[in-house]
Amino acid sequence: MFVRHLLSAAAGAALLLSGAASAAPNALKSVELYAIDCGRLDLPNADAFSDDGAYKGMAKKMVVPCYLIRHPKGDLVWDTGLPTSKQMLTDQLKQLGLAPADVEYLSLSHGHFDHIGSAGLFAGATWIVDPDEKASLFNEAARKSPQFAAYASLENAKAKLIEAPTFDVFGDKSVVIYQAPGHTPGHTVLLVRTKGAGNVLLTGDLWHVAESRAAKRVPRFNFNRAQTLQSYELAEKLAAETKAKVIRQHVPEDFDALPKFPMPLK
Repeated sequence: MFVRHLLSAAAGAALLLSGAASAAPNALKSVELYAIDCGRLDLPNADAFSDDGAYKGMAKKMVVPCYLIRHPKGDLVWDTGLPTSKQMLTDQLKQLGLAPADVEYLSLSHGHFDHIGSAGLFAGATWIVDPDEKASLFNEAARKSPQFAAYASLENAKAKLIEAPTFDVFGDKSVVIYQAPGHTPGHTVLLVRTKGAGNVLLTGDLWHVAESRAAKRVPRFNFNRAQTLQSYELAEKLAAETKAKVIRQHVPEDFDALPKFPMPLK
């Protein structure tokens, strides 16, 4: 009787361990992309988002997204929202059984306040960053910015620099970062290849407004106009070659077309 109870207990423990393992990132069979709502912006005048005056006096609504990419080799957070969205982000990660400390990799399309606002939560991750973008985030002017505290801890984080046009995050071409400067010195975009739903291109701040993509409009505040136009061409070529769905990250209809969290695209 004792032996039978012991074997039963052992079998139950094995079942529990098996269930826990199936939920772990390294038990995933393929790549999963989670779109996380990290806030919304209502702009009464979007004039700054086109240097030809096309949006002068026009109101626009924007989404501020964060993304989680789960891979059999680990998790990557792409963009971290506004400084005020920390609780939103951590609460949603918690639904997946994750805390910021569990995330292996962090990468940011660029260092503007609405993309780096919760980056400090992931200072324990490996930060994948363009060297020009990293330099701009820690120059003298940036250190005096009120946003600096949100990401200051990344200065001592383990970092991998994007020193070539592309960076293959997991070494299998399923999650690849591309240099796409112009909006900022080291702006990047992310190509995610999923097994069932196809390829997705997360374009950072190449286009803030839906109409800007087709019209090739450039925000007034971009770092370099010529580089921006070159990055537009790169993104369009990449999307065509990979047949990727293009996500203009601040455009609500693009965000809302992705599976609603906590459901993944996979």
